[in-house]
Amino acid sequence: MAEREGVEAGAEALAEERDGGGAGAVVSLGDGWENDDGAGRRPEDEVGRGVVVAFGQTMKTLRVREGLEREEFGRRLGYSASTVASFEQGRRIPTPRTIERADEVLGAGGLLCLWKEQVERAQYPVFFQGMAVLEKEAIELVSYSMPVLNGLLQTEEYMRGLLAMRRPPLDEETIEQRVAARFARQDIFDRRPAPFLSFVLDESLLRRPYGGKTVQRGQLEHLLLIGRKRNVEIQVMPLDREDNAGVNGPFTVVTRKDGKKFVYAEARGIGSLQTDPEQGVLAAALYGIIRSQALSPRESTEFIERLLGSL
Repeated sequence: MAEREGVEAGAEALAEERDGGGAGAVVSLGDGWENDDGAGRRPEDEVGRGVVVAFGQTMKTLRVREGLEREEFGRRLGYSASTVASFEQGRRIPTPRTIERADEVLGAGGLLCLWKEQVERAQYPVFFQGMAVLEKEAIELVSYSMPVLNGLLQTEEYMRGLLAMRRPPLDEETIEQRVAARFARQDIFDRRPAPFLSFVLDESLLRRPYGGKTVQRGQLEHLLLIGRKRNVEIQVMPLDREDNAGVNGPFTVVTRKDGKKFVYAEARGIGSLQTDPEQGVLAAALYGIIRSQALSPRESTEFIERLLGSL
């Protein structure tokens, strides 16, 4: 109960920060999200599941009212009948576009679209929902990654490789949900206006063959492609650097349009979102030092190309 209250307090603190209050708040958000070292689905995640189940039941009621079988409804949406069943039973989370199309096909008059924001938020574990909102509002996002890549940079195969290593094991539905959620986050690369995105990657994570050598090669190729975007800079922190200001671990700093900075960090599978303005400024300064110690973007591209060629 106390943990549930902590989650609610965290959400309130982020809302207060949006309104100009809540300075100095530190929001503890439970199990880590990027590194998947947590202990599977938490009880708090059932709140999000309840939203998805309620949406599915609403969609099914509207479908039955329209006299549509799952096969026909799925055909109009571009999905199989089994996928429609998964939506209706709350086992899979539809995309915002799918919800809009379902609303149109069922003549719901916007009823299903009212669920879009809640359903989208529900695809993330409770402990990451605040950060997911901030990513959508970011005009700048900078991140130092170790021992795994930031989820924004992960390929599907890399994601699945990490999720498969979870102990105790995750069930297949949770894995599919988390893969879909991470892909949804990657919309940040195609947003307009484009936010500035900067990533410093510890060399060790590039050399770890999570999921196997084929997955590693695919991930390195993906990094090279992402690094070509004009609003993205990727840098590598070499293992032979005598100075590395990132020894305390991975973190991400998000800057909103109003100039406020938020810091998300993970340690031993525990994630926290700091809303204290002072901590945001200090973390941004720390990231600047880390960038200066890493290889330049051009040198980093050459490094990744050499590593890829050696595999």
